[in-house]
This record gives sequence, C-alpha cells and structure tokens, in this order.
Amino acid sequence: MVSERNLSKNVCVIGAGPSGLVAARELRKEGHNVVVLEQNHDVGGQWLYEPKVEHEDPLGRTNVQNVHSSIYASLRLISPREIMGFTDFPFVVKTGRDSRRFPGHRELLLYLKDFCEYFGLREMIRFNTKVEHVGMMNYPEFGKDLRWIVKSKEKESEMGVEEVFDAVVVATGHYSQPRLPNIKGMDAWRRKQMHSHIYRVPNPFQDEVVVVVGNSLSGQDIGMELVDVAKEIYLSAKSVDVSEGLSKVISKHNNLHLRPQIDSLHEDGRVLFEDGTSVVADTIIYCTGYSYSFPFLDTKGTVVVDDDRVGPLYEHTFPPSLAPSLSFIGIPRKLIGFPFFESQAKWIAQLLSGKRTLPSWDEMMQSIKEFYRSREVAGIPKHNTHDIANFEYCDKYADYIGFPHLEEWRKELCLSALRNADINLDTYRDSYDDSEMLQEAYQSSHFTHLGPEAF
Repeated sequence: MVSERNLSKNVCVIGAGPSGLVAARELRKEGHNVVVLEQNHDVGGQWLYEPKVEHEDPLGRTNVQNVHSSIYASLRLISPREIMGFTDFPFVVKTGRDSRRFPGHRELLLYLKDFCEYFGLREMIRFNTKVEHVGMMNYPEFGKDLRWIVKSKEKESEMGVEEVFDAVVVATGHYSQPRLPNIKGMDAWRRKQMHSHIYRVPNPFQDEVVVVVGNSLSGQDIGMELVDVAKEIYLSAKSVDVSEGLSKVISKHNNLHLRPQIDSLHEDGRVLFEDGTSVVADTIIYCTGYSYSFPFLDTKGTVVVDDDRVGPLYEHTFPPSLAPSLSFIGIPRKLIGFPFFESQAKWIAQLLSGKRTLPSWDEMMQSIKEFYRSREVAGIPKHNTHDIANFEYCDKYADYIGFPHLEEWRKELCLSALRNADINLDTYRDSYDDSEMLQEAYQSSHFTHLGPEAF
C-alpha cells in the first residue's frame, strides 16, 4: 500500500558493507536522519581484506569475532562484475585497476568506496565504532511506535556512547561467524584445526597433508590453491558425486584427492573417512560455511537464530512484532546480492517514512509459516532457510515497492557463469562464451544512464 506521508526518522544502520551503504543512501533519500556505525576503519564490510588473523580463534568458537572479513588473499569474484552493481551505479572497469570480468576482492572494495564517495555517504559513518548493545526502550505493542537504545564504543578512546533511535537496520553480513560440523573426536584431535574464516595464503601449509572439509566454492578454491605447496590435499565432501569441473581438476593433480565425509578424528593424527579409508593429516581446514550472529541485539526473544534460521522474519527482512522499526538487510544468500539489498533498503526506507505500509501482524506471521512449510516440503534443511537461489522471488520482492525486476541479461550472465564453473572450474573466470548477452548488458540503461562523465 502506498501513501504520501513522509515522516522523518532517526535511524541507526549497523555496518558499512554493501548492504549498510545502500541502506544509508536509500534512508537519506527518503528524508531520514541516518547514523551508520562501523567497527572497522573503512567501508567495505566483508570486502575490507584483513591479513592479520593471528589473534583470532582458529575455529571461531567465540561468540564475537575480532576479524570481520573472511576473504583470503587470492579470492576472485564468482560472478561477473557486470551483474554485481547497484541498479544506478554499474561496476565498470576503471583505468589502472583490475580490469578482469571476475576481478580480485580489492576491485570490489574500490567499487564500494566509489559508491560511497559518489553519493556522499562518508559523512554519515562513524568508523572504529563497535555496537555493544541494541535494545528496546519499552516492550512494544504491534503498530505502536517503538524506540531503540543503542550502546556503542569507539575503539581508540574506549569511550562508550548511548543513543536513542526511532529505528535500527541491522546490516552486519553473514560471512563472519564460522559454522562447524560436529565430528567425533574433534575436541581430542591435537594437530592444527582451523576454519576457512582465517585462511589467507597457502604458504603455511608447505609440504603438509591437509584435509579440506566442505565442497563449497571456498573449499574448492582453497583446495586448488594448495596443490602447489601442500604434500597432499584431501577434499572431504558430503557426496563424492561431484561436478564435471571438479572432476577435471582432481584428474590434473596427483596430490588432490576426493574423500567422503569424516567419520572420526583420532589423537594420533588419523582422519578416518566414512568409506573406511584414513590419512594422517597435519591440518584440517573447515570450509563449512557461516552462521548468522547478532550478539549485540536484545529483542527479549522476539527474534532468534535457530539452526541458522533468523526469525520470525517477514520476507527475510522484518520481525512482525517489531516492524518496521527493526529490520535486517542482507540476510538472504544465493542471489544477486547488490540489487536485492537495494530493493530491501528502498522498502525499509519507505515503510519508515509512512509512504508504504506492511500487512497485518497475522498476515505476516501466516506468510512466514507458509514459507517455512514450503521449505520443509521441498526437503530444504532449516539451516538453508535463507538460501534463495530463485530469480522469481527477487522479482516478487521488487513488486512490493515498485522496484524494477532483475534484467534478463543479468539473470542470463549469472546462469552462464554458474554453468561454466560447473564444467570448467579452474578456468571459468578467464574463459567464457557469453559475448552476445554481454553486449546486451552494455547497451542497457544500467550502463548508459549516467553517461561516461560519471566514470
């Protein structure tokens, strides 16, 4: 529902990564007063590479990570740059920078810095400021105004600040809190165990026998990177039925092996796999994904994280009892992130200004229950609740706020990259056959509307 009301709110955005930056822009565009609290010294969130991980818990078993970014030195994008830009700010090649279609992580950080400068967002951001507590001033009644107390601390001065906001947007990302498997003997295994959260470079694994747990993209990337330094690499996957691309890579390297899941770990260094084979390993690297974590947030149990299902959340964004004064941006995974974050940000901004309204509490809760039921029927585990992998959902979401649907070229370039990676895992970032769709992209308004002087 759309109305012409325009109520200016004082809004706190937590995090200055991609989702936090676009949230700040859309909130300000809608007339709100915005403060962005960012724990690091610069924008970028996950894309702000941090090489120093010496003091981080190797398995990330603490509730709060000292290092936010999980990016390793050699990481390159898994999607072509053309599909990743916000709708009105394309991710174009710039002189003197990484011009590859699948560039390294620093190129995306520079894009986010460009976005920040172009739209004048830095003035809203307080850097080196860690949020320690977000809580309700008074327990809400649905539909009544709710205010939030936000306590933060500045890194250098250690000075604590307590402020009151009309609304809070949580944009802290979802690739920082390691998710670990539960393996028999894991606590007794005396050799080196670490989560990929703190993997940065291959050098420390020289001449080692390494078991990489998890057949995710990061597990495959790290496995392929280790072949030149490690003695042996065992890639432990849930299924030995792997993609054509991974099979090709394994056949090229005598020291890269595929194994099923780990059955148990033993004090003498043995790693026993479910097929009965075993190896004596020096290091185990868990590439087993990440969990959602909001240690600063106190909603009196209204919002909980249950086996990586954050909820209840209406459309992955609003807890019905606290909406729209509390919202989450960037929760969904396995989608073309930047345009989706932008649509979330616009919806949040317009709901806070009164331009749009949400359905009733009952309708939102019913929608959430139906969504959960559909996931169960489809056999999708609870911890994959927010893995979307569906263009239609993105377009349905966009319809709530009159946001444009994903362009066909954006969808096709995404699918083309996924298909190519499935067949040519080690070369898909540098060898592709999508030139026709690429020309369509370059001729679209996404790339032409700002004119060459903007870039």
